[in-house]
Amino acid sequence: MKAVGYYRNAPITVDDALVDLELPRPQPGARDLLVAVRAVSVNPVDTKQRKGAAPPAGEARVLGFDATGIVEAVGPEVTLFRPGEAVFYAGTLIRPGTNAEYHLVDERIVGHKPASLSFAQAAAMPLTSITAWELLFDRLGVRPGKPANAGSLLIVGGAGGVGSMLIQLARRLTGLTVIATASRLETREWCLGLGAHHVIDHRRPFAEELRRIGIPAVEYVAGLNATDQHFASIVEALAPQGHFALIDDPATFDIRPLKRKSVAVHWEFMFTRSMFATADVIAQHNLLEEVSALVDAGVLRSTLSEHGGAVNAATLKRAHALVESGKAKGKIVLEGF
Repeated sequence: MKAVGYYRNAPITVDDALVDLELPRPQPGARDLLVAVRAVSVNPVDTKQRKGAAPPAGEARVLGFDATGIVEAVGPEVTLFRPGEAVFYAGTLIRPGTNAEYHLVDERIVGHKPASLSFAQAAAMPLTSITAWELLFDRLGVRPGKPANAGSLLIVGGAGGVGSMLIQLARRLTGLTVIATASRLETREWCLGLGAHHVIDHRRPFAEELRRIGIPAVEYVAGLNATDQHFASIVEALAPQGHFALIDDPATFDIRPLKRKSVAVHWEFMFTRSMFATADVIAQHNLLEEVSALVDAGVLRSTLSEHGGAVNAATLKRAHALVESGKAKGKIVLEGF
């Protein structure tokens, strides 16, 4: 089968940063689905792994997490899916990736593809939907529903993949006032189009920008990128007894400035359940089924922003470069081999 991977960590500008491969088709284990991959998307985790996770000497590692496709075969203990069904999912760090014609995935982290979306549109959604959902409901502890005085959520980096889903979930499923940060007209309009009540400029102090829109402080902050750069501003913007959740990797993270306000700090890492085989790993299947139903009901929409062509080393290199530039909005999708 065709696949794309790498033999060594290298900058994306190097010729062999990603290479085309021919690999044997894998065989499903007990609870595995063998998926004929139709489309994939590129996330920041792909670029981080390519730069920092070295394959064993002489071996290639296949990257890729988001995928949509058709179930080709199932393992003997599979109960949730049948061959021929269309699925979408975000994979795991501990198995080969989705940048391949055929891919194995545990059924407990897979959902049925939204019927109203194309394979490419659906491929933009799994990883960011899981991350945003877990951050909002599992980590920050926000409850679905629209009570009065629900408070405000500040999303730092609203136009990225996770921010694009978090804006939608918070606006459609909760009563929170949703405030996103963006610095360009294009990304500002993107955030407003997804449902943000307000967009502020993350180049300016958050507290100053919040006062401009009449909000003295926020009860919740989602730090999606550049937490080390924005942390002082986040501390000032948070209300006493507020909640701060982050997903990025600051080089250092001293939370002592949050003590005076008794702020709770949460990490969100969507691979935790699959990496540690937690007892509730099937929560990600249930979550994706709910997201699929919300898409088909018209509540949520795909965040596909750019179709990068077929899946091969050249197109994936371009996609990695765009993600690394920090100028991408939504998700970049590649389709077909």
